[in-house]
Amino acid sequence: MALPDFLIAGVPKAGTTALHAALTGHPELFLPSVKEPKFFLSDGPPPTRGGPGDVQTYQEHVWRQADYEALFAPAPEGTLLGEATPFYLHDLASHERIKSLVPSARLIVLLRDPVDRAHSNWTHLWNAGLEPEADFLTACAREPERIAAGWAAFWHYVGLGRYGEQMRHLYEHIPREQVLLLRYKELKDAPAATLDRVCDFLGVRTGVLTAVPRENVNRHVVEDNGVNQVLRFLLRGGGAFGHRFPVPLRLAARGPLLTLLHRKQGTRPVTTPEERAALLPHFVDDIELLTEVTGESYDDWLSVDRHATSR
Repeated sequence: MALPDFLIAGVPKAGTTALHAALTGHPELFLPSVKEPKFFLSDGPPPTRGGPGDVQTYQEHVWRQADYEALFAPAPEGTLLGEATPFYLHDLASHERIKSLVPSARLIVLLRDPVDRAHSNWTHLWNAGLEPEADFLTACAREPERIAAGWAAFWHYVGLGRYGEQMRHLYEHIPREQVLLLRYKELKDAPAATLDRVCDFLGVRTGVLTAVPRENVNRHVVEDNGVNQVLRFLLRGGGAFGHRFPVPLRLAARGPLLTLLHRKQGTRPVTTPEERAALLPHFVDDIELLTEVTGESYDDWLSVDRHATSR
C-alpha cells in the first residue's frame, strides 16, 4: 500500500501551504500535487451541506482509500511519502483514523497565535467573497450558529485555535516522539533552521532546503461598499449552487467576479489591540492547557500588544 510516512496535520493559516511547497523540493521526500486531500477527515463520503462554498470543497475530498493511495503512486522509489491537511489536528476523530491506518506516521504541527490565526482565517474568506460578516468579531460571535448549521471547520474561527484540547487528544493517540510541534513565527522568521528541524525529524538530509516559498500572500483590500456587496452576494450564491456545475464553468464564472472584488490593493488588515482584547478570553484557559500538555510556554499569546501578532 502507498500510504504516507508523515502528515502536516495542522493548523490552517499557519504556514502549512508554504511548508508543503518547501518540502516538495527535497529529493528524499514526495508530497502529491493535491494539497489537503483530507482523507482522514471522514470514514466515507463527506457531508453534502454546509456554509458558502463548503459543498464544492467537499467534492474535492479524496475519501476513497484507493484514490488516496493513488496520490502517492508516482513517488520515486525510496522516498518518504507525505501530505498536508491542516484540519487533522482540529478533527479529533481523525486522530483515531490516523492511528489505525498509519500508526507509525510522523506528524508535523504548526501553531499560530490563535487570535491572529482566526483573523487571517476570516480575512481569507472575506477576500474570497464568501464571508457575509464585514466585522471580524461579529463573525466570531456567529460561530455557534454556523456550527449548528453544519458549516465546515474552516468557518470555526475560535474552535480551530483551541490547540490545547486538540494536542491533548492527539497525544492520547499518537506517541509524542512522532509529533513535531512548531510555531508559524519560526517558519516565517528562521526558515532554513526550521526546515532543517523538519528534515531531521523526518530522518532525511538537512541543509538541502533553505527557503520557504511565499504562499497564499495577497494584498487585496475588500471594502464593505455597495459594489463589493453585490460582488460578494454573487460569489456566495455561486458558493451555494456552484457544485451543480462543472469545475471549468465554475472557475470561468467566478474569475471575473474575484478580479473586480480584488481590484484594490494595499496593506493587508491586521488584528487590532481591541479585537485581541475582545477575543483573548476565548483562548486563555486553552493556552494554559497547551502549556501544560506540551511543556512549552505560550504566554506571549496572552498579550494584547501588537508585538504578539503572528507568533
